[in-house]
Amino acid sequence: MNILLTGGAGFIGSNIADAYLEAGHNVVVVDDLSTGNIGNVNPRAKLSRLDIRSPEIENLFKETKFDVINHHAAQMDVRRSVADPKFDASVNVLGMLNVLEFGLKYGVKKVVFSSTGGAIYGEQDYFPADEQHPLRPLSPYGITKLATEKYLYYYQAVHGIQHVILRYANIYGPRQNPHGEAGVIAIFADKMLRGGTPVINGDGKQTRDYVYVSDVVKANLLALSPSSSGIFNIGTGIENDVNTLFRFIKKFSGAACEERHGEAKIGEQLRSVIDHSKAKKVLGWEPTVALEDGLKKTVEFFKEKLKKG
Repeated sequence: MNILLTGGAGFIGSNIADAYLEAGHNVVVVDDLSTGNIGNVNPRAKLSRLDIRSPEIENLFKETKFDVINHHAAQMDVRRSVADPKFDASVNVLGMLNVLEFGLKYGVKKVVFSSTGGAIYGEQDYFPADEQHPLRPLSPYGITKLATEKYLYYYQAVHGIQHVILRYANIYGPRQNPHGEAGVIAIFADKMLRGGTPVINGDGKQTRDYVYVSDVVKANLLALSPSSSGIFNIGTGIENDVNTLFRFIKKFSGAACEERHGEAKIGEQLRSVIDHSKAKKVLGWEPTVALEDGLKKTVEFFKEKLKKG
């Protein structure tokens, strides 16, 4: 297949690009490198350094007849979305529409979209949340993800473009950026390996569903199947708190730092965990990497990265 992968220089997108290439697909990566890293891009992929809002993206559709758009490019900082919802919407909604309209014009058959399994549900009524859980996003970021899901429904119902929407839990693993606001595992690992002491927000008992990046990659491979269609939670269904992460990462990094707590984040969700039963039944997907194993692999990645400078 010919696949246009937006955000393919990022943590998740670059891992997906590697797997698509390994499976024999042709991959064209679109990334403006505002948060992505050119070093993540597989040399066998073609990289176009473009903003997804740019009209120049049409040239890529003219050059290559894409079968699939895998859309991972996004403004993904929840705090920035709150501070500047217009910018958030311009990237996450208008940028997506720019790409999708060219896909419609040039005969794309399917879209694989990275949605959110945390921000889209908001404060949960039950745990874990399945795909039928009420959608109550509490940030502009979550709202734009929901809006995109609705647009994809429209493009399938009216124009026949199939879609697979993957609602991700908290993804971690090699290549995650340790310098952003999100990604507690990468932030803690990098800080400890450099001899620092990470700060745990509040009492550290807030829980999330942590899924290893290689498992997410498998979901994106399964999404390419012609029979795959619909909305799927991609998570483990297991809650782990921040204190647990700290202790595992400290163990694997060999750090001597003490457990230090700071102020709690105002409005932070206390629990978030999603049910992947539908993905298992329909896609044949389930997570295979246990948290302890994934954390060990992630710390090893950051150790090697630090050695290389």
